[in-house]
Amino acid sequence: MNKIKLMSHLVAGFPNPEASYIVAESLIKGGADILEVQLPFSDPSADGPAIQTACTQVLKKGYKTKDGLELISKIHSAYPDVTIYLMSYGNLIYTPGVDNFCKRASIAGVKGMIIPDFPFDFDEGLSEACKKYGMINIPVAAPSMSDERLNKLAHAGFPYIYAALRTGITGSDTVVDDKTLDFLKKVSQGGSKVYGGFGISKGEQAKALASSVDSIVAGSVFVRIIDENQNDINKLSRLLEEKAKELSGL
Repeated sequence: MNKIKLMSHLVAGFPNPEASYIVAESLIKGGADILEVQLPFSDPSADGPAIQTACTQVLKKGYKTKDGLELISKIHSAYPDVTIYLMSYGNLIYTPGVDNFCKRASIAGVKGMIIPDFPFDFDEGLSEACKKYGMINIPVAAPSMSDERLNKLAHAGFPYIYAALRTGITGSDTVVDDKTLDFLKKVSQGGSKVYGGFGISKGEQAKALASSVDSIVAGSVFVRIIDENQNDINKLSRLLEEKAKELSGL
């Protein structure tokens, strides 16, 4: 069987700054082609309970944006061939200035930005700043979008679109059915490559999705493993690597 391209999500600083880097290494060893590194935010709109809890724990320890960018820089230096995307929410990007933030992210090694609460057509200059600093803006498509708006996004010329496979928040299992595959066809109809995620936790789901997306995306499944095993770093590392291998078909 061919390897399935995998984007693995991790929360910067979780369960702690040192272990966070080990998490990244474990996911890469397990076959992650892309790391989606989330900068913790206090009021997320798309994160399920596992990721919300992780963000809260990290923020309580005083973790800052600069700490997250330092983690990204460390990962990028050690694994320059692994693509790193930064995921967070608009307030963290807008407050220091979109151009300023994108410049800092690019210097750290970020190749793309996923900011789900910035609408693709009113993104506060994010796409422009990404282009200026050699990154891409990856907008999010959701099944709750009207056909008209989804069609507009699909034909807006983005190289990649992140397709949230169902409405609501991350974390719950997603059933990959004909409705899901039809939604993915709509997202890709303008020529953009598609990343498909939300509720992907098993190898069977990954296999069912693989032919319809450029990469599958998994997040909460890894965050739950970290949360349950954060006091045993060796076990945590092994389980993350095993789960990444399962999802990527290795």
